[in-house]
Amino acid sequence: MFGADKGTPNLLDGKDLAIGIVQARFNEPVTDALFQACHAELLSLGVQEKNITHVKVPGALEVSTALQAMAERDDFDALIALGCIIRGETYHFELVANESGAGVTRLSLDYQVPIANAILTTENLEQAVARQEDKGRDAARVAVEMAHVLEQIG
Repeated sequence: MFGADKGTPNLLDGKDLAIGIVQARFNEPVTDALFQACHAELLSLGVQEKNITHVKVPGALEVSTALQAMAERDDFDALIALGCIIRGETYHFELVANESGAGVTRLSLDYQVPIANAILTTENLEQAVARQEDKGRDAARVAVEMAHVLEQIG
């Protein structure tokens, strides 16, 4: 999405929003960088620190379970999924990538809560590192914007 519009400014005011973040620990140096970029962007968009809930889970497949628990609480205007899946030598990559993505999408639809999916799926560590900061920031912006979009619709 080179050159893609990064959001409508009037929809990027996070001052009154509560955001939940679920971070997978697997490939933690990458997911920590994703979180740091996401967190910093949320703060820059006006989301108050006290309104950001951060939970860590073992890996990408566990992200959906924590997101579901957060969605069921109905305390959040938007949720964010952070993780990193790097292709290995077996079919496991496809299973984890497909199932984690499908789980996040299903939860968003089932609970009608926006979930910004920043679970990276890359061929190698270099690709993950190259994307970690931009995708973390993008996830924050998507969460805030979609919270406002659903508010306008609802």
